[in-house]
Amino acid sequence: TAALPVIAAFGGVIVPALVFISFNINTPFLNGMGIPMATDIAFAIGILSLLGNKVPVGLKVFLTALAVIDDLIAIIVIAVFYTQTISVIYVGISIFIFAVLLLMNKMKINSLLPYLTGGFLLWICMFNSGIHPTLSGVLLAFALPFGKGDERSISHKLQYALHYPVALFIIPLFALANTCVVFTSGWYENLLHTASLGIVFGLIAGKPIGILLFSKIGVKLNICKMPDGVSIKQLWGGGILAGIGFTMSIFITLLAFEDATIINQSKMAILFSSTIAGLIGYFWISSIKSRQ
Repeated sequence: TAALPVIAAFGGVIVPALVFISFNINTPFLNGMGIPMATDIAFAIGILSLLGNKVPVGLKVFLTALAVIDDLIAIIVIAVFYTQTISVIYVGISIFIFAVLLLMNKMKINSLLPYLTGGFLLWICMFNSGIHPTLSGVLLAFALPFGKGDERSISHKLQYALHYPVALFIIPLFALANTCVVFTSGWYENLLHTASLGIVFGLIAGKPIGILLFSKIGVKLNICKMPDGVSIKQLWGGGILAGIGFTMSIFITLLAFEDATIINQSKMAILFSSTIAGLIGYFWISSIKSRQ
């Protein structure tokens, strides 16, 4: 069961990227293939929650896990493919710090301060290495002791300590800083640009197709199984909602392109795609729910 969102996430990353490439092969915009890979977790789960308690818990868990995993994949893509120059020295120091954090975990050190200190140093070294420092947060999360996941776990304590500042300050600031969409005259015509078409079809069509295709292959090969109480149609609906890229896709856009015009066109395509995916996903799952 746990393997399903992992396999589906790879489908939700690979197929949208291939869709984007098909529109932009032999163009200078190929660097944007990472844009339709990501899912905006907050919006996707938020829209699913609007459907109420009649949506199967399995679908909520699946979409949450899927969104987290494909964002992790997107972060790795950022670190690997959107890095201009690499400092071997700082990369080496970053690996050493991460190894120390893992050793602290192995030694069952349950004080939060040493991990936060190490995480801060890891961020600085990652920033100076040329690799996008977003990856340092993921590495720190892996290094934190999880224990039994109860309230005594420092991973649990940090999660809840960050909940309000992240929800009320960091995410809104992140969204505002990265969005900045400018509506110019004839903006709708820009949706026919090859980069825009790659984003639109990658998010709206590539995401659900990739997620459903890889899920069915995984189930067929007995690698994973469908969540309890979740139908193929509902899984398709979850895949459609995964096409809401928004903040994460815009974030990758800023790394992929330098031309302000292309950046704004891509933002418009992301905003358009995310809106369409959200509406279709909502009404699709709602219609299935009403028939059951």
